[in-house]
Amino acid sequence: MTAPIQTGLLAYGMSGRIFHAPFLAAYAGFELRAVVERSRKQMQATYPHVISYDSVPDLLNDPAIELVVVNTPNDSHFSLAMDALRAGKHVLIEKPVGTSAADIDALYALGREMNRHVFGYQNRRWDSDFMAVRQVVESGQLGQLIEVHIRFDRYKAAIHTKVFKEEPTTPGAGLNYDLGPHILDQALSLFGPPSEFRRTFGSFRPNSRVTDYFQVHLLYPNGLNVYLTTSLLVADPGPAYVLHGTRGSLRKGRTDVQETQLDGGLSPLDDAYGVEPLEAVGTLTTMSETGEKTVTPMAPLRGDYMGLFEAVYQAIRFNQPYPIREEDLRMQLQILES
Repeated sequence: MTAPIQTGLLAYGMSGRIFHAPFLAAYAGFELRAVVERSRKQMQATYPHVISYDSVPDLLNDPAIELVVVNTPNDSHFSLAMDALRAGKHVLIEKPVGTSAADIDALYALGREMNRHVFGYQNRRWDSDFMAVRQVVESGQLGQLIEVHIRFDRYKAAIHTKVFKEEPTTPGAGLNYDLGPHILDQALSLFGPPSEFRRTFGSFRPNSRVTDYFQVHLLYPNGLNVYLTTSLLVADPGPAYVLHGTRGSLRKGRTDVQETQLDGGLSPLDDAYGVEPLEAVGTLTTMSETGEKTVTPMAPLRGDYMGLFEAVYQAIRFNQPYPIREEDLRMQLQILES
């Protein structure tokens, strides 16, 4: 039997507690070995077997660790991932993987030199709502796509207490680097690189010094227009996904429940995990050749971030292709750079 991948977390804040530790603990292909906790030692209360190191170098010097999860503030992702690669570790890097396209090139070049994998953590590909949208797009039921809208909105008018999120001189600050990578990755995974893109940045919250409104218009050679929007001042969010094609339209809300369930302590192995409520349906509207309209509620799907960890495991142990590709991340950063 193949040995589990010994894994270390660089932080046990919100992302470590919700998006990483539950999966690394639940999936038999991983062994959650260690964490970096500089001050408050909290992780052993839930995971008593985990070693709590005081610093990143201490964790990187652990010869048993094969994979390092870089889930620290945005501006440190690149440098810490480079340190981990130099230490001979594979790296799974939270979004944004870097703050420039040059960061992507340097990471993957070093990964190849060290014979180690570089993985971008883009969990929203495994959201139930996006998986439903992908299913419809790939089915061809909408015909030739003409216009696609993807939104990720919140209402957070207050300035965040975490300085790195609000300081314009900090690399990776602003909404374009926070929620922007999610919607960009979803679009690029569906439609590939655009032939052209246009961007709009805005700052509207009182005393805001960073981008809190971000829109990208992706243009494709076949005439497809894709609009990606994220804002921190949307009090009444509409559909997260609106698609129009020559044979129909699709509307779907941002209805994935995984983050809420994980925050509440639900295990990814629970039967209820990732299952959308029955009322969280989308609407697929198609037109026949004779002009007859059919409106179909979309059956709720089950989201599962475990799919990302399965892909990491398969890549490390069996050298299988990882779905979040280097060229996807490079294009994402080319668009995000302001």
